[in-house]
Amino acid sequence: MNQPLRTTPRVLIVGAGPTGLALAIELGHRSIPCLVIERNARVGHAPRAKTTNVRTREHLRRWGIADKLRQASPLGVDYPSNVLFVTRLAGHELARFENAMYCAPGKNPMYSEHAQWIPQYTVEEVLREHAASLPGVEIRFNCELLGFEQGDTVAARVKDLDGGGESVIVADFLVGADGARSAVRDAIGAKMEGSYGLSRNYNVVFRAPGLDKAHRHGPAIMYWQVNTDVPSLIGPMDTGDRWFFMPTAVSESVKFRAADAAPLIQRATGIDLPYEILSSDEWVASKLLANRYRQGRVFLAGDACHLHPPFGGYGMNMGIADGVDLGWKLAAVLQGWGGPRLLDSYEAERRPVHQFVMDEATANHSTLSNQLVQDGLEDDSAAGTQARAAIGARIMAAKLREFNTLGVVKGYRYVASPIIASEEGPEPEADFLNYLPSARPGSIAPHAWLHDGRSLYDTFGSGFTWLVTDGSEDAAAEQVQAAARACQLPLTVVRAPKGSVAALYGARHVLVRPDQHVAWRGDGLPADLVALLARVSGRSS
Repeated sequence: MNQPLRTTPRVLIVGAGPTGLALAIELGHRSIPCLVIERNARVGHAPRAKTTNVRTREHLRRWGIADKLRQASPLGVDYPSNVLFVTRLAGHELARFENAMYCAPGKNPMYSEHAQWIPQYTVEEVLREHAASLPGVEIRFNCELLGFEQGDTVAARVKDLDGGGESVIVADFLVGADGARSAVRDAIGAKMEGSYGLSRNYNVVFRAPGLDKAHRHGPAIMYWQVNTDVPSLIGPMDTGDRWFFMPTAVSESVKFRAADAAPLIQRATGIDLPYEILSSDEWVASKLLANRYRQGRVFLAGDACHLHPPFGGYGMNMGIADGVDLGWKLAAVLQGWGGPRLLDSYEAERRPVHQFVMDEATANHSTLSNQLVQDGLEDDSAAGTQARAAIGARIMAAKLREFNTLGVVKGYRYVASPIIASEEGPEPEADFLNYLPSARPGSIAPHAWLHDGRSLYDTFGSGFTWLVTDGSEDAAAEQVQAAARACQLPLTVVRAPKGSVAALYGARHVLVRPDQHVAWRGDGLPADLVALLARVSGRSS
């Protein structure tokens, strides 16, 4: 892995987490040589994110590795993605959300891939293996960025931590996907703004054979424990009886030591088992956004430019979407068919989405187990039953938005993008819960299953796609292809089978971007087709 460079990278990516790997994959699929450097010896091993949402898995489907991730599921892809609120594992059930995050296998008309409950380190390994298999993609672990200078290129000084010394890597662009403590962010003078320290929490990974059978609540991916002893989350994480345990909103006066973890788990669950502690670390929930995502040829992505509470499972998924958005745009510019406004659009598109998702995650964070605790909740009495019913109703009202999130995951749109042909009329209201597929420009293209079993997404090209929604054949498609050739724009014409696709898209012709967002739609060709293609490829306003 740490052999001398085989190629000169066009893009240097700092950080081999999910964001950096997604960017490398997007570039690799487009034949853009890139180098990923990572100061650590391997991809992550802490659990962190556990939900790979439907949109991320649609990207994996596009890359051809959705099935590989499905096969890597440690609990099995059919494991119920239920979320239960209980007083404690040995106690009373308060509320239940079934198929949280849409992890249930099977075909759903609104998306091509179900979500998956799987540890982030497993996702990273699948991404790393795929990225490393692509020609032109190289990953170097134990390699640290020391600094960089930029002009017509970016010259980065790096150090081989295995003793190989320092060297200079010259690339066209550099992307900081180096996490919350981003050195790249500091180097370009970007600042994180917002609220730090919304809560102090702990994450413990432990082994407990038999814990899954030691309670009566049945299988779930998370159990929220609402009690006065240790308000917390707990749930299965991996094979080998490995679980996670997360005490939430821990007081500053509480000093948590690893030696305290096993008795704390016993107190929280009410179940006496031998708990083997594998790791323990403190983390702080914050709501922070970088004041800018770019300086010249240097960009920020993932946690390097946005941090928010993990409730709702958005963080890793949002970073992967950053890698997708920036990846195809960098590739377009390097291949010569994309203009400078394409790169300007990265922050213009992603920042409002980050803000929207951060607000949702912060709203979810406002109701933790700590806020649900009340006296008498565990009493085996009529008053206790009444209290549990009241808290259960409160949970169902407050936490629905956290576990039924399709409106956030697929319902966002790029409204003020310089490379989207906007439509007249008011924008639909954002709805965190109800996802109404729309082909309004800026939206994710509506999904549909075709009669031969394929997803409509499977027919889209790797560049732009001109979708004829009613399946008709006329001279329009030939005109579009001729204009695309004149602009050197990669474009595939797809004629949808006659059926409901036309009604779903609301127009006869739709231009879909490489990332499956709608760039334009209309019943006839635009007055100036070349001008439209120049706009969506960032070569004109």
